[in-house]
Amino acid sequence: MKQNKLTRLIIISILGALSFILMLIQFPLPFLPPFLTVDLSDIPAFIGFMLLGGAAGSLVIILKIVLFGLLMASEPVGPLANMLAAFALLLPIYFVYMKYQSRKSLLIGFAAGTLSLTLMMAVLNYFILLPMYGLIIDHTDLIANIRTVVTAGIIPFNIVKGIIVSLVAYLIYIKLLPKLKNLYYDK
Repeated sequence: MKQNKLTRLIIISILGALSFILMLIQFPLPFLPPFLTVDLSDIPAFIGFMLLGGAAGSLVIILKIVLFGLLMASEPVGPLANMLAAFALLLPIYFVYMKYQSRKSLLIGFAAGTLSLTLMMAVLNYFILLPMYGLIIDHTDLIANIRTVVTAGIIPFNIVKGIIVSLVAYLIYIKLLPKLKNLYYDK
């Protein structure tokens, strides 16, 4: 049956709002810098990608960042980093999965997404994000020790974050996504 544009817009809005709320629930990982926190705000975007496609999943990410930027952010680097990390993780998952649409391709997508997240955020943090963050909050020691922060903090953090988000997304894929697809497509 033809998808109703209003229903699609409502679902994207709900997923974006849920993603924003999940972004507020953050937890640090032990032995890593305290400004690196894990949240599960990428899960609603994952649902958007799998249920409605790439444009919808991307809109969920953008909506989450716009809401967070307008309502909560005290500086622009954190939300920018979160948005870039979400795209780095979720786009490879989506593209690999869409090619074969199997559990195996999803697992390969999770590995590719985690690798993409880790590499992209290491490079972006080294050259752009951490220097900007250090200037904004006046942390010259952060800028001076950027190589150590990236290798001992950013890289392990993104590997762990990718694994955590992938595990939760896999459970969502197995348990919840079939029910959501039935609700959405069987109207």
